[in-house]
Amino acid sequence: MTDYAVIFIGSGIGAIARYTLGGIVLHQFASWRFPLGTFAVNVVGCLIVGLLAGAVERYGVFSPQARLFLFTGLIGGFTTFSAFGLETVALARRGDLATALGYVALSVVCGLAMTWLGMVAVARS
Repeated sequence: MTDYAVIFIGSGIGAIARYTLGGIVLHQFASWRFPLGTFAVNVVGCLIVGLLAGAVERYGVFSPQARLFLFTGLIGGFTTFSAFGLETVALARRGDLATALGYVALSVVCGLAMTWLGMVAVARS
C-alpha cells in the first residue's frame, strides 16, 4: 500500500474518532460555555501521541509505514494539536526551551490572528 493510501485511511479513521468523541462530550456538557469537545479531543490526542512516541523511542516499535498511519494519519486526522504538543516537547527535551516557548507563543498568536483576518476578509468581501 502506498504511503498516501496509508495516511488517507488513518486520517479518515481519526476524523471519525474526533467527530464521535467531540459529539459525545458536547452532548454530555451542552450547557458549558467552554468548548469542552475540542479541548477533550486535543488533550486525548496529545496523550495518545505521547504514548505512541514514547513507545517508538523506548522500544523502537512500528514500521515506517505504521508510523505514517498512526502519527500522520490517525492522530493527524484526530487532531493536529497533538503534533504541536509533540514538537514543542521535543524542542524542550533537547534543551531548546526558548524555541519551544517561541513556537507556542507564535502558534497561538499567529493562529488566532489569521483566523480573525480570514473572517474579516470574508465579512468585507
